[in-house]
Amino acid sequence: MKTRLLGRTGLQVSELALGGLFVSSYGGPYEQAREAIHRALELGVNYIDTAPGYGNSEEVIGKALEGVSAPLILSTKLGGRPQPFNPQDKDCLMRSVEESLRLLKRDYIDILMIHEPDRPGQYDWWPDWEHFTGPVLEVLEQLKRDGIIRYTGLGGTTAYELAHIIRTGRFDVVLTAFNYSLLWREAEHEVLPAAKEQGMGIIIGSPLQQGALARRYDEQVRYGARWLSLPRRRQFLALYEFLDELGMPLPELALRFVISNPDISCTLMGARSREEVEQNVAAVEKGPLSEDILRRLDEIAAMVPFRPFEEPFSLPFNRPYKGPGMAR
Repeated sequence: MKTRLLGRTGLQVSELALGGLFVSSYGGPYEQAREAIHRALELGVNYIDTAPGYGNSEEVIGKALEGVSAPLILSTKLGGRPQPFNPQDKDCLMRSVEESLRLLKRDYIDILMIHEPDRPGQYDWWPDWEHFTGPVLEVLEQLKRDGIIRYTGLGGTTAYELAHIIRTGRFDVVLTAFNYSLLWREAEHEVLPAAKEQGMGIIIGSPLQQGALARRYDEQVRYGARWLSLPRRRQFLALYEFLDELGMPLPELALRFVISNPDISCTLMGARSREEVEQNVAAVEKGPLSEDILRRLDEIAAMVPFRPFEEPFSLPFNRPYKGPGMAR
């Protein structure tokens, strides 16, 4: 597994990292998660990302890593714990970090990110949304001084608001999810350039777009999925035709697309089993895509350069749809 520099942190991280959402009860039983984690480490993955909001992921990861001596970089987040969660209460934030340390069975955290710092109403981190100041910054500074965390980060999902927080220059790493993948490219406009300007490590979350790019849905794209706009439907069909031409599985194309960008430090896989880890690692080890393939993918992405109005945030293939906004 090749490694890349994680921005100004100086850390070398594996091109493919393990996202913690599905190494939890969300993804399956503990033994399955343990096997996925251990197989990832065996294959050269050296970075795992988790969060208090990912079910019991921190606990599962901490238990699975007991006795593991391989060098490993761990990141987790602030947000959502303890309940009721008050992001303006420094004591509340410190208790969340203490709980993360306990569950992960660690003395320190490599990277601590603010979870969803870019969505007012999700967590109201900033009393001042113009300058992005608040108690969380004091907590992060204290934790750094005390050696409890090494680096700070942002874990967000907006395409433009997140860039304003990046430009404050206060953070070492950014994790941007849902806005940089084969068909969704909005992070290219502001988030990625802003992070690069600040020398931040750039991590891509959900390169398979929460399952929309994990497999093909030919029948639904052609004849169902009433929530798909006509432009997006045509785009998916163009992508599937290109896959047939290439003879390449969709997940492989999606992962290799992300690592083809030299500005990306690493991308997170949402693998929940040993088999999925092996498939994802095998895809990434084939390396970046050729310029000809990337040019064709750019043309397909340009068919729908921005999210169509009413498009569900997470495309509900094989899941119930409850109307505009309900599946977001």
